[in-house]
Amino acid sequence: MTLFNMEFTSENKISEDLVNSFDEEMTFELAKRLEEDNYMTPFDGLRDWHLLRALAINRPELTSNYIHLLDQEPFDEN
Repeated sequence: MTLFNMEFTSENKISEDLVNSFDEEMTFELAKRLEEDNYMTPFDGLRDWHLLRALAINRPELTSNYIHLLDQEPFDEN
């Protein structure tokens, strides 16, 4: 099972080992998937977003070029 096909469940939450296993190429691929936003389900995209967020918190040197993917844009609820 590759990292990118891994299902996140209560048993395999985003772990420190997972975050520490990332390198620049893996982070680029993650960001590319988020940019393309071509997921089978919204939950797949949300899982990647949470992973990028964990990387930004714990490994900011890997995510400085992709921080725009985490920024929340203001929206009007009306």
